[in-house]
Amino acid sequence: MSDPHVTVNGQPRPLTGVPGHTNALDFLRGLGLTGAKEGCAEGECGACAVLVCRPAGERSRWTPVNACLVPAAALDGQEVVTAEGLGSPERMHPVQAEMARAGGSQCGYCTPGFVCSMAAEYYRPDAGEFDVEAMSGNLCRCTGYRPIRDAALALGRPTTGDALAERQSRPAPAPGATRPADLATALGLLRDHPDATVVAGSTDWGVEANLRGRRAPYVVYVDRLPELRTLSTAHTIEIGAGLTLSEVEAGLAGAVPLLDQVWPLFASPLIRNGATIGGNLATASPIGDLPPVLLALEASVVIASPDGEREVALADWFTGYRETVLGPGELITSVRIPRPLAGLTAFHKIAKRRADDISSVAVGFALDISAGVVGKARIGLGGVAATPIRALATEAALEGQPWTAATVEVAAEVLRSEGTPMDDHRASAAYREAMLGNALRKLWAEAGT
Repeated sequence: MSDPHVTVNGQPRPLTGVPGHTNALDFLRGLGLTGAKEGCAEGECGACAVLVCRPAGERSRWTPVNACLVPAAALDGQEVVTAEGLGSPERMHPVQAEMARAGGSQCGYCTPGFVCSMAAEYYRPDAGEFDVEAMSGNLCRCTGYRPIRDAALALGRPTTGDALAERQSRPAPAPGATRPADLATALGLLRDHPDATVVAGSTDWGVEANLRGRRAPYVVYVDRLPELRTLSTAHTIEIGAGLTLSEVEAGLAGAVPLLDQVWPLFASPLIRNGATIGGNLATASPIGDLPPVLLALEASVVIASPDGEREVALADWFTGYRETVLGPGELITSVRIPRPLAGLTAFHKIAKRRADDISSVAVGFALDISAGVVGKARIGLGGVAATPIRALATEAALEGQPWTAATVEVAAEVLRSEGTPMDDHRASAAYREAMLGNALRKLWAEAGT
């Protein structure tokens, strides 16, 4: 077993002795690589963005992640490039040169993070025109974005001889030896260490460690377990719990239209590059974006333990605030979505910002309508109870009824009464109730017959 290390800007850096709670940002800054900054410590601003070489089939891809959330130890065996590794004042990278030419930097605090997100899009293997949404997880407090956008759209494509572009033609590094190699090993570790914390993308645990000082006596990294990285759309749709949301989006390639409505509204690209579908369900947040949609899709959760495998309907998954049926020593391995998929689906997220924000209310709709009659209705809700819930009364009010404005109005009033919404800093209970009813009215207005 080789000593734990991470390759940073082409140079191996030892990880021996680095505490498990030390995030990659602090580790890199301790090496003197101070370009990446801590702006929020919870993955909302992107000032800490760096590039990590991640798998992309038989090739690899430079993927931007929030260094403030990723534990340094999770990068064992990996390759990382920071803004300093992209270029220097004497030999600037094309992204850096365009940012300078367009005046895309003022105070400069956020600039290295922007440059890394821009570089990832610059190196996107199937890139056409630069997608400015690739930078939607990066915030700038003084430039006003226009010159940053100008710099991004002025970029061409990597030229022959670009070392970082050529690196993508080869496979990503294998996981470090500090990780369990397979599911059986991981389950054995969880059995032997009942107080262990399971970490995949660390987009939730990283915030706990940074802002609340949480520490784990033992950590099991599961993000590279091969058994958790499968995806199938042949019959039942099965999504590996260890896949990042970005990987799920790419792998499904539109196979689940309802999920395609979620991705642009789920946090930011930087977060989606780390967050996993298994982690999202394990945290059991009542305001998460995925649970309402997966409830509407009648998804189930597959769980493994040393004693075998079991499958739990997502409707039975949540047992209380931030609590699930997941037992000691168990691990989520995949999420299953049955076919056929509903014909009419929609995701409505009500939040203070249109993107990269926490839901006040989230609603997932999946309706089957035949000959003008609602045959089956599944509605998932978030933000209106201690757990994500199904709108069972509303479903019953719709099923068997004609799909008309009158039916929708009656059901909308029923939907207003679902859950137990409360007043908090995001919204009042009355507002949440109103938004529930309006969500169904909006579905009718947009879909009609």
